[in-house]
Amino acid sequence: MPEIIKCAKCGYVLYKGNDLIPPRDVVRKFDGKCPRCSSTLSQNPVSIEVRELKKW
Repeated sequence: MPEIIKCAKCGYVLYKGNDLIPPRDVVRKFDGKCPRCSSTLSQNPVSIEVRELKKW
């Protein structure tokens, strides 16, 4: 099950992978700032979206 974590302000992809990791680990990796827009990253998700994996 892939996980994607994006900046809530600009949509920059901060993490994309098959391993589920806590948002706080991603925030720490970027020192709490988005590398694209420099907005402050939150450890609490702004929104969560779950989609069905489509088969080919």
